Amino acid sequence: MFQLDSQPSIAPPETCIEIQGLSKSFAGQTLYDNFDLSLPSGQFISIFGPNGCGKSTLINMISGLIPIDSGRISINGKPIRRSRIGYVFQNYRDSLFPWMSAFDNIAYPLKVKGMKERECRDRVEQLIATFNIRLDLKRYPYSFSGGQQQLISILRALVADPEVLFLDEPFSALDFETTLFVRDKLQEIFMTAQLPMLMVVHNLEEAVYLADTVLLLSKRPTHLVAKVPFNAPRPRTPDTLSSPEFVQVSRHCLDIFQEEMRK
Repeated sequence: MFQLDSQPSIAPPETCIEIQGLSKSFAGQTLYDNFDLSLPSGQFISIFGPNGCGKSTLINMISGLIPIDSGRISINGKPIRRSRIGYVFQNYRDSLFPWMSAFDNIAYPLKVKGMKERECRDRVEQLIATFNIRLDLKRYPYSFSGGQQQLISILRALVADPEVLFLDEPFSALDFETTLFVRDKLQEIFMTAQLPMLMVVHNLEEAVYLADTVLLLSKRPTHLVAKVPFNAPRPRTPDTLSSPEFVQVSRHCLDIFQEEMRK
C-alpha cells in the first residue's frame, strides 16, 4: 500500500535547495508568508498547485530571477548569486535568439563567461555526444520543430554545468507528440547526468510521471500541502501510466488538490 513519505531506512540525501522564512507580496497581496522548504539532491521534483498560487514565481525566486521580500534561499549551502543555475523557459520561441545558429544559442552562456571559441566548441560537442543529440547545429532556430527548439533550450541550460536545472512548464507550448519526445529526452538527461531538476507543471499526469517527488501547493497565501513520493523505476515508459503505483499516486495527488480547492 502506498504511504506518504515512505522511504527505505537509509541516510537522508544531501540537501540541494533550502528555503527559510520566504515571504513575497505583489501589490499588497501576500503570495508567500514565512514559507519553508527543503529539497534533496539527485531528485526530479515536480511542483503542482492551483492556478495563481505562485508555482512559477517560486522557481523564479529560487533561481534569482525575482527578488524576495524576506527570507533566505541557498543552493548546495551557498547563496543564489554564487550558484550555477540552468533555466528552461516556458516559451522556447521567445527564449532562443533567432539571429543565432543552434550551436551559438547553446554556447551562449559559455561565451558570456568569456570562454574561448575552441573551448566552447569542445564543450558543446561533448554535451551533444553525451546525450546522443542528432541535430544540424548550423541551422537557425526557426528551421527546427517545436520539440527540437525546446531541446536546444534545454542544452543551452545544461552547457555551463549547472548545479540544478529549473523548468517552467516546459510542455505547455508543445503539442502531444512533441511533449512525448521532450519528456523522454528530459528523462534521459536526468538519468545520465543525475542533475537535480525542479519543474513547474500544470498537468498532474506529467507532474507524477517524471517526478521522484511531487510538491503540492495550496491556494494563496501559498504553503506546502504535501510532498508525495513516486518511486517507480526508471526509465518510465507508457506502461508506467497504467501501473498500480502511478494510478494510486496520481489519485492521491488529485484528492489532495481537490480538497485544497474546496477550502
